[in-house]
Amino acid sequence: MLKQYLEIGKIVGTHGVRGELRAECWCDSPQFFAAFKKLYFDEGNEKIDVISRPHKNMALVKIKGVESVEQADLLRGKVLYVNRKDIRLPKGTNFIQDIIGLEVKDVDSEVVYGKVTEVIKTGANDVYEVKNEDKKAYYIPVIKDVVIETNPKKGVVLIRPMKGIFDDED
Repeated sequence: MLKQYLEIGKIVGTHGVRGELRAECWCDSPQFFAAFKKLYFDEGNEKIDVISRPHKNMALVKIKGVESVEQADLLRGKVLYVNRKDIRLPKGTNFIQDIIGLEVKDVDSEVVYGKVTEVIKTGANDVYEVKNEDKKAYYIPVIKDVVIETNPKKGVVLIRPMKGIFDDED
């Protein structure tokens, strides 16, 4: 089941003396992070109004009602969430949080290879780390010839493995 509130970053420190915070971005970019005016604490249970701006590889966040460095410092370590309904993803794009845990299955033979345990960003293309029941890891390049479908709603990644990915491949 897809979570309604997604982790977008974590408060890692303060910035200046007027209550601004530094947030580590767990999304595509600080620019993407800064687009949101509403974020949440506690997995969506506490709504906060924010003004954010990119700063190097982080986001600087001003939370309504937090006016001093002392108030801001109390928030250090808190995880920030965004509501899924506030995000518009391009077609064919998924949240990494939705991909982790999906079952990886051969599109032709329906053999189950394991579950996605990590999505690795390589620059050229993503790579899914897949672990089988014995915890052995395999690495699946996310390219159109290999990954046929990634479907979080159905809980599955359908692949057509390249030669050499799995031990039983020729």
